[in-house]
Amino acid sequence: MFRNLLLFFLCTCGLASAAQNLEIISTGNGTNLRGIGGIKNTIWVSGSNGYTGRSADGGKTWKWQQVPGFETHDFRDIAVLDENTALVMAIASPAYILKTTDGGRSWKKVYENRDTAMFLDAMAFSGAKTGYVIGDPIRGKIFIGQTADAGNSWKQVPGPAALPGEAFFAASGSNLVVAGNKLRMVSGGTVSRFFDGSKTTVLPLMQGSATMGANSIAALGSRLMIAGGDFQDPSRKDSVLLLSTDGGKTFRFPHKGPAGYRSAVAPLNKDTWIACGLTGIDVSTDGGLNWTPVSDKPFNAIFINPATKTAYLAGPKGTVGCIRF
Repeated sequence: MFRNLLLFFLCTCGLASAAQNLEIISTGNGTNLRGIGGIKNTIWVSGSNGYTGRSADGGKTWKWQQVPGFETHDFRDIAVLDENTALVMAIASPAYILKTTDGGRSWKKVYENRDTAMFLDAMAFSGAKTGYVIGDPIRGKIFIGQTADAGNSWKQVPGPAALPGEAFFAASGSNLVVAGNKLRMVSGGTVSRFFDGSKTTVLPLMQGSATMGANSIAALGSRLMIAGGDFQDPSRKDSVLLLSTDGGKTFRFPHKGPAGYRSAVAPLNKDTWIACGLTGIDVSTDGGLNWTPVSDKPFNAIFINPATKTAYLAGPKGTVGCIRF
């Protein structure tokens, strides 16, 4: 009996300590942050109403701005190339990609698309020069844009055919990862698929309506995590995360999953992963098999600095938080 009580005490203390690890480091701006990225000690975020934020000291202080001329645009993703260079993605028609090389003091338009069907969803780079942006299907084909010069110019490349009712979610800028020139993407809607180069797999994740499906993919070696659910029913948690230990050949559900819809998932290392969404934050310390809630505060997107073992999270009302491991 005593041993069981001791184990219970240790476990509940661990949960309390984990919950206290969430630190709010910025809040109050009139923006819903969905883009986040960083390099070394510099953290960038982006969101609605044309907002970007930048911290050069690991989140201690922030410089916020509404990019002039883009105050009504929604920057759903940000790609960080170095401490002073970043690109933001404005999603809908007309869709834009802007670039700064001076820490956000000025921005240059490097891409514009006025197709009425255009809706960009995520951006990712492989190295400092090569990057990709993906968007919802246009005339039956998934939109893919590519840059080979650090985002100074972009060209459309052939995308795979979309299934009826299939699209992407611009929830966290993390439904795309790139390894070399190989794209891994996850879709949602009436069908949710995993795209691994030219190979596609229908996922056993929640799907079937426009608000369901995969929102995020993260990879570390051969281990993959895919997170999603139904953002209109964010407390539903029966089918919101998948894991693979063989590079996406097979997927399985965790023993204990996150506590609801999750828009982003990211690894600190092979054992420790973090997921966030509208109903809170969860952490796994056993490679994604079991997830423990650490906060019920809503967040949309995650960036992890492995050097400092810190996860930064971006969310509604200009909120930026961090968890230090």
